[in-house]
Amino acid sequence: MLHSHLTTLNAVSLVIDAFKAEGLPAETLLAGSGICAADLSRADACITTNQEMRVCTNAVALRRDIGLELGRKMHVSSYGMLGYALLTCATFGDALRLALRYPALLGTLFELSLENDGERIWLTAADYRETPALEMFNVEFCLVSLKLICDDLLGQPLPLLGACFEYSAPDYHARYHECFACSLHFEASANAFAFDKRWLDQPLPLADAVTHQAVTDRCRKQNLEFTGRQAWLGRIRRLLAAQLHAAPGIEGLAEQMNCSARTLRRHLHDLGSSYQELLDELRFDRAKQLLGQDELPIYRIAEQLGFSETASFRHAFVRWSGVAPSQFRP
Repeated sequence: MLHSHLTTLNAVSLVIDAFKAEGLPAETLLAGSGICAADLSRADACITTNQEMRVCTNAVALRRDIGLELGRKMHVSSYGMLGYALLTCATFGDALRLALRYPALLGTLFELSLENDGERIWLTAADYRETPALEMFNVEFCLVSLKLICDDLLGQPLPLLGACFEYSAPDYHARYHECFACSLHFEASANAFAFDKRWLDQPLPLADAVTHQAVTDRCRKQNLEFTGRQAWLGRIRRLLAAQLHAAPGIEGLAEQMNCSARTLRRHLHDLGSSYQELLDELRFDRAKQLLGQDELPIYRIAEQLGFSETASFRHAFVRWSGVAPSQFRP
């Protein structure tokens, strides 16, 4: 997806850990993501959301309710410097507003907001734009994690007044009560949970004005660096996406980016990616779009994606998706 963002390896590491007890090797969950097991030990490594979603797709195929489990493990400390900035805020409301100010550091795939309907505050996750098949997983992961963050900040469970979800109740919906101790509403107009607005003024037990100032300054700098890298990666993706029929190669792309091929390789490596991985990712996205158009023959799709032979495209598509292009068509 052309709007793919950068994120950390936190969620991927949680996925690997969740299946470790079952003896499932990391390589099974990392398959097709371009992430290797050695990357998990790099504290500063960044990946794209598409890479993260590939791992999550593998996980959901093995356990459909995995989003609930992962959300219950994503504590506020998982968010690094931002987590400490939230913990040291003066009040619960201050912490929530600060979190929403830095969506890049939260790594969220949603537009998060606080909606006041009078007596209640709804923490809402909207505007999802990633893989449609993973929307329910991502809503579960997001809202359960946000509820856990609220509990961590307060030092006690935040009492909920309701939770709602845009999709139909899954067959494991009974497990939702383990995460949301309140009335549940499916096929609703939003994905959100509600609490009494008086909690916004609740002082936090770990509030510390001096520490808060120091870590908030570091968050601001980290956010600028992170969003700057996202913008740089976004430019590369736009350039490549416009040239899939005749990909420029690493040298040609570096020239278009006004840098050396060596510099481009190094920057992509620092972001946990490579030229070939980005090209494959963009080709796969475009292939899925084109395969949705029944009138376009597969050999023409191969040509538009820069493959000299249809067989090469078929082989690549099987590697990306696990099925042949003809089987992928609706």
